Amino acid sequence: MLSRRRLGLIALAAIPLAAVLPLPDFWITQLNYIGLYSLTCLGLVLLTGVGGLTSFGQAAFVGIGAYTTGWLTVNTGMSPWLTLWIGLGITGASALVLAFITLRMSGHYLPLATIAWGLSLYYLMSNIDALGKYDGILGIRSLSLFGHDIGQGRGFFLLTWSLVAAFAVALLHLLDSRAGRAIRALKSGAVMAEAMGISTFRYKVTIFVIAALFASVSGWLFAHFQRTVTPTAFGLKMGIEYLFMTVVGGVGHVWGALTGAALTKLLDDQLQVLLPRLIGTSGSYEVIVFGIALVMMLKYQPDGLWDFVERRLPRARRVADWADAPALPESDKPAPGELLLNVQDVRKEFGGLVAVNDVSFQIRAGEIVGLIGPNGAGKTTTFNLITGVLSLTRGAVWFRGRVLNGLPSRRIASFGVARTFQHVKMIPDMTVLENVALGAHSRGHKGVVSAMLRLDRAEERALFREAQRQLERIGMGAHLHELAGNLAMGPQRLLEIARALCADPALLLLDEPAAGLRHQEKRALAQVLRQLQREGMSILLVEHDMDLVMDVCDRLVVMEFGTLLMEGSPLQVQQSPEVRAAYLGTEH
Repeated sequence: MLSRRRLGLIALAAIPLAAVLPLPDFWITQLNYIGLYSLTCLGLVLLTGVGGLTSFGQAAFVGIGAYTTGWLTVNTGMSPWLTLWIGLGITGASALVLAFITLRMSGHYLPLATIAWGLSLYYLMSNIDALGKYDGILGIRSLSLFGHDIGQGRGFFLLTWSLVAAFAVALLHLLDSRAGRAIRALKSGAVMAEAMGISTFRYKVTIFVIAALFASVSGWLFAHFQRTVTPTAFGLKMGIEYLFMTVVGGVGHVWGALTGAALTKLLDDQLQVLLPRLIGTSGSYEVIVFGIALVMMLKYQPDGLWDFVERRLPRARRVADWADAPALPESDKPAPGELLLNVQDVRKEFGGLVAVNDVSFQIRAGEIVGLIGPNGAGKTTTFNLITGVLSLTRGAVWFRGRVLNGLPSRRIASFGVARTFQHVKMIPDMTVLENVALGAHSRGHKGVVSAMLRLDRAEERALFREAQRQLERIGMGAHLHELAGNLAMGPQRLLEIARALCADPALLLLDEPAAGLRHQEKRALAQVLRQLQREGMSILLVEHDMDLVMDVCDRLVVMEFGTLLMEGSPLQVQQSPEVRAAYLGTEH
């Protein structure tokens, strides 16, 4: 049975065959437009569907590619094949500047910023004399290849759809890579991704620029297909339409870009003819129909039409070809008993609230230290101060003699500090193996270009070998290819531990790993923690389950109302009247 990926690739490879079929020129032209729209929509799949960044300004990048080649070919006689690269350079530079300005925004600010960008460029193109103002640039020559005029028919069709196929395959390769997993982690929030050593801002800028470059290529083709460029084709209306196409087709799927572009283009042409006949008067009534269709899609099929198809196709199982892959290099580990973590007088204030009040403790190599206290004691806040999620108001944290104050989570992770989360953070639509391999991100080096060109396979095999090793280490080897979202709470907690271990840490920080687990799952977790300790792992454990804490911890640090109540062995803590009064309850 054909997998989803293979079926899509076969369908994509079959599209250029339409050039040799006796199709009317009208349908070849329609397919040309669909191909042009698909290029921009592919960029939106990466940017919005995968990366979670909404942009209404992609039409402006299409305009940059179109106007660059239009002006240069008409006014300087430059070869269109050279203007393509100049247009990409201008687009990339403008996208980079815009990304650095806007991508630090969150919520609704980013879409509003891209709307402002689209409007600004539209009015700029419409009011510059050299660009023909609202009349645009006329007389652009068609493309030629090896002395043959490609024109607007079948030759142009082959070129356009060859580029669509190349971009779609490159995008599939990217998503199935170390960089692709980092991009897919962006929608889950910055905290988890940064803790895995991922620079979320860098990857946001990267996908923003890639989407802009895809749109620029579409604009370059559009200019030589239409033989003219006017600002109307690159205004905010088209920016919204590109996003509409992608959402309808399936914004999270590569093949959704092609589906949405095809359906929207074909329906638009048909509705422009049928609706005036039905209503009896002319007008842009198709916009109303598309608006209603979008509302219905968002309600009943929010993941797009392609998702409806994909859920009925078999999911490909990854071929395990990494058994003979070389092991990833490991960092040097501390000697048993070496001072590993030194927390000195750390303090965190939120306005007038003191969440952590001058807390100090240490962890030595090979220890399991429990950080306990009642709800609101400041345990997780202390945890986040150590890992760089929150900044210190005062105090200092040293790890193996290195000061961690002021460093971002990804830098701290690279030093050998790995963590899990109080509420499980994973990517549900990735497999267990892929989620765990995300933890080894900082141990790889191949980037976006290498992934697109499939030059990263050796490193990928090494990363998956390490991910499988860590899953087997904690007893989850049977779940490699299962979707993470299908796991019960217990295996999800173990998945997070395996992902943290994949980073090759010297210190493992576990934030309430037993929360929501059943009794047998807690026993299994305790066995995993003891095994890790026997293998030399140092662990800081934040946990409410006192049976687990007393069973596995060597020392306990007790907090109450943000302050350090006491520190000692589990027996000392159990016998402390202050601790029983504050946390465990007093005896009657």
